[in-house]
Formats: sequence, C-alpha cells, structure tokens
Amino acid sequence: MRIAYLVTTYPHVSHSFVRREIAAFEGMGASVSRFSIRASTAELVDPADRNEWHKTRGILSAGILSLLVDMTWVALAHPWSFCRSILLASRLGYQSDRGLLRHLAYLAEACRLLRWLQLDRIEHLHAHFASNPTAVAMLCNALGGPPYSFTAHGTEAFDAPAAIGLNEKVRRAQFVIAVCNHGRSQICRWSAPADWHKVHVIRCGVDQSFLAHPRTDVPAARRLVVVARFGPEKGHLVLLEAAAQLLREGLECELVLVGDGPMRGDIEASIRRLRLDRCVSMIGWKSGQDVRNSLLASRALVLPSFAEGLPVVIMEAFALGRPVISTYVAGIPELVEPNISGWLVPAGSVEALAAAMREALREPVERLGKMGQNGREKVLQNHDVRLETAKLAALFRQAVESENAHSCSDLHGRNSVHPSIYSSLPDLETSDCPSGQKLNEDLA
Repeated sequence: MRIAYLVTTYPHVSHSFVRREIAAFEGMGASVSRFSIRASTAELVDPADRNEWHKTRGILSAGILSLLVDMTWVALAHPWSFCRSILLASRLGYQSDRGLLRHLAYLAEACRLLRWLQLDRIEHLHAHFASNPTAVAMLCNALGGPPYSFTAHGTEAFDAPAAIGLNEKVRRAQFVIAVCNHGRSQICRWSAPADWHKVHVIRCGVDQSFLAHPRTDVPAARRLVVVARFGPEKGHLVLLEAAAQLLREGLECELVLVGDGPMRGDIEASIRRLRLDRCVSMIGWKSGQDVRNSLLASRALVLPSFAEGLPVVIMEAFALGRPVISTYVAGIPELVEPNISGWLVPAGSVEALAAAMREALREPVERLGKMGQNGREKVLQNHDVRLETAKLAALFRQAVESENAHSCSDLHGRNSVHPSIYSSLPDLETSDCPSGQKLNEDLA
C-alpha cells in the first residue's frame, strides 16, 4: 500500500505525533511519502526530526516558476478537471477569509503535488490539519489525484469552519479523523448528516520511548513543567498570574517553560512585571529525550489552555507517571480525570489554576505518583501509537480497496470520464484487474 502524508510544515518541533504515526506505518511495512507545503523555519532540535527533513519534499521549495510549469502541464493533460478545480478553488476562496488569490495558490500547489504523487504511484493521500493542507489535498483530488482523508486536530478546524470550507472537505473526503470525541462532535456539527458516517475517532498516541520508560518516583522538588508553543491559546499569561499569587502567599515553586513561539516577548514581559525571574525558567524547544527528562523532573505537567484538540504532551506526561493540571477544554476531560489523574480548572481562571497548583505542590509525592499511574493506565489503553495507527491503516486499506474496485469497474466499462492519477501512465491490462484486486499489484 502506497500512501502519502501532507502537512503545512513538516517536520516541525510541535508535530512529533505526525512523525510517530508515520514511523508506526512504516513499521507495518507500508510505503509512506512525506510532503510539506512549506519548509520548516524553526530549528529542529530532535534528531528524529532532522532525519525526517531529509525524507520530506517541500512543495514551495522549488520556486514559483516550477509551480507554474506544473500548473501548465496539468491544465494541458487534464483540461476539464483543471477547469472544475479552478471553480472549486474560486468558490472556496470567496467564502474564506484567506481570499481568492490564496486559494489559487493552493491550486498551483495541488498541481505540483499531483505530479509527485503520480511519480510515486500513491494510492491514498492523508493530510494533517483541516486548513490549507486539506485544501491542497482536496484540489489535488479534484484534478485527478488519489482519494484523500484528513485529521482535524482542533482549533484550526473549529475556530472558523465555514471559512475553511470544512463541510466541503468532509463531503469530498473518503474519511475524516477526529482525535477525540469532542472533535468528532464538532466535525459532525459543521458537516451534512449524510457524511457523519465518515468521521472516525482515532487518538494521537505515544511511542515506546515513553510507554516503556521505567517507572520513577515523583520528585519532592516543587517544580512544575509546561510544554507548549508560546501562543495565545495556551494560557501562559494566566499561569504566570497564578504563580505570582502563590508567591504572594509565601508558597514558592519552580516553573519550567518548554517551548517557544510568537508570545515569547509577552511572556518575558509578564515574568518581569510579576517579579517571577527567580522561579520561572524558559528553556526553548527541546528534543524528545529532553522533554522526557523535564517531565520526569517535575511534580506535574501544567497546561492552562484556552483552546485545544487533545494535547499529546498530556499523554506523554501520563505515560511517564506524572499527573496533569489542565482545563475543561475540548477533548482534555476525555483524558484527565479530576482527583484521579490530575486537576481540571475553568480556562482563564487565575484563582482556580492557583488552587490546583497549590494542591499539587503540597500533596505527598505518593499520592501524585498514584494519580500519575492512573493516567498511565488510560494512556496504555487508548493512546499507544501502534494500536491507533493500526486502526488508521485499516481505514486506508478499505479506502484503497474501494477505489481500486471502482477503478477496475471503470476500466472494464471503458469509462474514460472518471479522473485518475494514473491516466497518463501506460494502459493496464483490464483482464488482470478483477473487481476487488488491488491496483498496486499491477503497478508494482
């Protein structure tokens, strides 16, 4: 089975879940091609990410002239499909806050992707994130490319679903993945009931570097760790206000902030204003090993998010036996159970967050260890990347077999209308393609 992954920026320091999923697929013997719309501009601190960089092709890396050449080739090779795709891109552009020109750029990117998918003889394309990667995958399919699916993670899909054409993307997709039940409910909310059967919950997972890590005792040090991008949705400024409140009470703690992002300056300014220089450390993005070490050296993970899907770092903390302080947002309550594996507080509440942090800092380490173990058991049950990827692989296989059966039927019926990514390849022997037989066997 030949599949391809498309992400806006890959590899990326905050997209380890994509890398783990691809690695799990390849561990099953699948062939996976990696495509990124933009090259990563952030420093890749993890050796595994640097290795992925060499395996990934960037659509925009070849330059505008090369994109125009591919766009011209596709227009000449598939004129009717190209015209329909222009109309689709235009319709999406007019209803989007990103505008028509941006969606015509997506069409150009889809033309480049189509050429590469054809060369790799890709049978199915999967996009991560429901925004522009899925728009490019949908336009590529409209041009005659392979069937596509996508994973919707959270804010990128549900902040402005109409503006990104979420319903159209769901309608045209073979299937859609939500990373939590809350996510599935939102996809169903913004799509037609006839398409709800396409929406499946497959959770992000953690790999053996976390799941097989030896159990360690929760440290006595009053240290809490935050692992998150420095973005407005992550709630860092509320966290600092809560830490300042504890400090005024005479309860000192150490906060370690792992990450970076556009709000770094605001966070630094807040640290100075609240006089938290002695107790807050900002250590930047770290490798997977360093993240593990930071979690193990802490009493708990704190993630005071305003908006999320279901953060992978919560799974990582639980896998290592550390409790979690987080918020009643999106899919987080599906994983964090109050007083059992951690604490949940209303998003944006300084007082509630300070109370949870106070309790975590004062609790005996034995109870914290028990809470972390409860979380670990849930992660082992629901967030093993090998088990979750096996569910996704079954959907890929079903989609490929369905499309191959349809393509075989078209070949037998001499149907020349149905667009196919293989239309410019030599004709297949239809006598060797009975209904249900995989085309990749003919193309091998």
